[in-house]
Amino acid sequence: MTLTPTNSLPPRPTTVLFDLDDTLFDHTATSRAALRATTSGLPFFAAVDFEPFYQFYSGLLEALHLRVLAGSCSYPEARRLRFEGLLAQYQPAATPADAEQLADAYYVQYPQQRQPVAGALALLQALRPHYRIGIITNNRTAEQADKLHFLGMTDLVDALITSEDVGVPKPDPRIFQAALRQLNARPEETVLVGDNWHADVLGALDVGIRPLWLNRSGAPRPLAHVAEITSLEPLAKVLAKIAGRPANSCPLA
Repeated sequence: MTLTPTNSLPPRPTTVLFDLDDTLFDHTATSRAALRATTSGLPFFAAVDFEPFYQFYSGLLEALHLRVLAGSCSYPEARRLRFEGLLAQYQPAATPADAEQLADAYYVQYPQQRQPVAGALALLQALRPHYRIGIITNNRTAEQADKLHFLGMTDLVDALITSEDVGVPKPDPRIFQAALRQLNARPEETVLVGDNWHADVLGALDVGIRPLWLNRSGAPRPLAHVAEITSLEPLAKVLAKIAGRPANSCPLA
């Protein structure tokens, strides 16, 4: 009888799945820059502390995005409610027309402020010859495809799997299973890199995919056995984590 060592390495992956927003595309930095550029010239904003202002906006965005994913709110309605809620908190005399004007200005700024997560493009370029690559994201397909085009990643990705196309968001097992089918991949030979503990890490674990948590904020790690990175750089370290190999090994060999 041959005993398998308890410290044996995981199977070499054949497939790497990535979340998109705040994993490859820096939505947080983009959103902050767009909101600052949109509001900086408005009279009420002169007396506003930007950090709590942004955090309030981000909370509205997240709460309404969850409603959109649940099907209880449309994207246009969520956009309207987000900016009406923001102005109700900081400029109570504002009208719905003011909120619509602010939303329009923000969505002019957002594409102008877009930026990748540092190291994202180099990582995909290094992975592409050795792995199948998929994007699995809770958002609209056209919007996410446009982000990939902006990032220069379209030709580096084998499949874009969105909650809009599949009909369910992460962490629902069905969106992960759809990704595995599209990429002809087995869960035990797949790695998912994502920043959201609930949607990405727990969702991957639930279907037998090995997660790699991108923890750029330094939050406490709830499960010690889940591998963690704090950045997509340096490249060699991230490649070794994806491969499940020691940092001093050759991860792509």
